[in-house]
Amino acid sequence: MLTGLSFGVIALLMVAGVLLDLALGEARRWHPLVGFGNLAMALERRLNRGGLRFWRGALAWALAVLPLTAATLLVVGINAAQPWIWITHAVMLYFCLGLRSLRDHNLPIADALAQSDLPNARLLTARIVSRDTTSASEIELTKASAESLLENGNDAVFGTLFWFIVAGGPGAVLFRMANTLDAMWGYRTTRLLQFGCTAARIDDALNYIPARLTALSYVLLAPGFQGKLRAWQCWRTQAPAWSSPNAGPVMSSGAGALGVQLGGAAIYDGEIEHRPPLGEGLPATGADISRAWRLVARTTMLWLAVACAVAAWMEMVHA
Repeated sequence: MLTGLSFGVIALLMVAGVLLDLALGEARRWHPLVGFGNLAMALERRLNRGGLRFWRGALAWALAVLPLTAATLLVVGINAAQPWIWITHAVMLYFCLGLRSLRDHNLPIADALAQSDLPNARLLTARIVSRDTTSASEIELTKASAESLLENGNDAVFGTLFWFIVAGGPGAVLFRMANTLDAMWGYRTTRLLQFGCTAARIDDALNYIPARLTALSYVLLAPGFQGKLRAWQCWRTQAPAWSSPNAGPVMSSGAGALGVQLGGAAIYDGEIEHRPPLGEGLPATGADISRAWRLVARTTMLWLAVACAVAAWMEMVHA
């Protein structure tokens, strides 16, 4: 292991990090990712000007990510023999996870829709997506929330867990910083197209394996054989139509597992964007947001169970 920790310890720390996240949720003050986001905004304002914007974006990425990654590696490397370093790894993972945040931001949308409170549902949805929700219908709000749950399940949970397995706390920190920069800079706008190119491509690379493991997990957890077959077929036929190499597999398999229609037209910056379809079945309704959350939660439990099972098997083999 790159961490110097046994896989058994890594598995236990994964469980600890998820439990901390579920118990405590996002830190309301002094959250490291919020501070990192502020640093990213300052770098973008300072460097995204004049010519050579691609190279300026690459420099900004390096200045934002590499020193902090090196610092986490230094901390765990120097103190690798100390028992308390386990706690450091678990705390790093906790700050990088967003499982409870997904629940806390999306289930209130489902509650608002259940009460036919569209104004509140639109306000809550606008907080988690970049699309225009001013006049969105229940179906459009459900699509936005469910798609966010499925995609961010990979970004905020499963990708983070994958890189924690690979490189412990520093791996989780590196992944989440790279993912945050993609979320902030990876837009195909005039201002960010060149500057954010490095952030987008690095995030694509770091997410390539986790996204496909997430898509496979959604397939495995789809109800019944027909549900699994539908999720698999949606992944294989719909994902290639999406411009994002990682969002496509995750959202198409997730929508197929839920047996609902997602994707399609959405309004961004006042213009209708015709996106490829996701899933198949009935149009999504407010109750499907809760179903999407349960799929993400069950996938988390699956990953933890598999990690613990592999750790137990490795212990028996080496006993």
